[in-house]
Amino acid sequence: MLLFSAISSGLKKPSMLTSTHGQSSKLGDCGLDRTRFTKTASDPVPVPASVLGRVTEILQSGRLFRYGEDTTEQSDVSLFEAEFATFSNRRYVNAVNSCGCSLFLALQALGVENGDYVLCNAFTLAPVPGAIVHAGATPLFVDAKRDLTVDLEHLQRLCQQDRAKVFMLSHMRGHFADIDKIIAICKRHKVKVLEDCAHTLGADWAGKNVGGFGDIACYSSQTFKHLNSGEGGLIATDDADMAAKITIMSGSYMLYQQNGARPDDDVFEKYRDQMPNYSMRMTNLSAALLRPQLDLLETHKTEWNKRYRWIESGLRQLGDVEIIERGTKENFVGSSIQFHVPGMNDQQLELFVDDAAAHGVYLKWFGRDRTTGFTSRFDQWGYAESNAGLTATRETLQTLMDMRIALSLNEDDCRIITLIIGEALAVTMDKN
Repeated sequence: MLLFSAISSGLKKPSMLTSTHGQSSKLGDCGLDRTRFTKTASDPVPVPASVLGRVTEILQSGRLFRYGEDTTEQSDVSLFEAEFATFSNRRYVNAVNSCGCSLFLALQALGVENGDYVLCNAFTLAPVPGAIVHAGATPLFVDAKRDLTVDLEHLQRLCQQDRAKVFMLSHMRGHFADIDKIIAICKRHKVKVLEDCAHTLGADWAGKNVGGFGDIACYSSQTFKHLNSGEGGLIATDDADMAAKITIMSGSYMLYQQNGARPDDDVFEKYRDQMPNYSMRMTNLSAALLRPQLDLLETHKTEWNKRYRWIESGLRQLGDVEIIERGTKENFVGSSIQFHVPGMNDQQLELFVDDAAAHGVYLKWFGRDRTTGFTSRFDQWGYAESNAGLTATRETLQTLMDMRIALSLNEDDCRIITLIIGEALAVTMDKN
């Protein structure tokens, strides 16, 4: 079996790797020296110590709320919006309290109404269809290919049916379909594009920032994303009318002049008494945590991609693993890695995931029968109208593994992780 030869020759032995992060012990029926990983592979992005002074000032002042009638100073949220607009090369940016809220507000600004259909990836996470349902619409899923990108032929067919006015394109786990072709299909059928960039902040495709292709884009600063404020979201667009609507809906009251990247006052006058206030603002405390992280993003991207390639290289030595190849036009951010284990049935896959977890490597498996932790799939969302068919997505997710990559990992850590994955594969196959 290719797997056993990879473990015995292609990867370093456990005794060479254990240091303070791995421990070796004799376990399993196959007689392998088992390795344990004792660090955490999913540590979030650390918040720079430089924020502590500003955070203390905000706490002592009590001004955590971004707006004020008695101040002329720019809030931390306003400053962050202006900085993010420069970073994303978008004219208008609004900061809100979560990415799910940003998706909801963007759908509202795009004119989605009760009873509408919204296209979205069949391979995505629950907050995406959740935002669609929150907007009163129904998700209509686009099939996923083996490389985790949307099937453009299926997208074309759905657009031709004239059932949806918006495609919420999730760059799920940082994988990109041909964005130019997607934009062309949607423009031809008058379908607006909302880019969900929760997993792709800092990435570009063919030299252009991801999030700069569609009509509007949403980003996340939830703890496990590329910027970390615990919770948070950003909405970026070049459309003044949508930006004004979002600013009012997010909860600016009539203090929209305090927003950092906003349209002119006359645009707001059209909507000031027409749009509901959903109270979805970002706080000054969150913005203070985020501002210095934006400057570190390019460095973090380099470090993530280095670790991604280390793990990818180890996985390539395992003959029972199918690597998802990256396109030549995508300059991605490798904060997580995905791979297929095609040679096992469901029972074996569950044993494999459990065995790896028992030795310190936690994999998300999208083929489980029930929603587990952060992992769920389109046919488990009872609040969404599940498409008939979608066999490609079902087959893709049945063998798909997903793992976060922490910046705290070093090269030896990455070798240990892939070694444990290989051992878990071998032990599982040996038991079956």
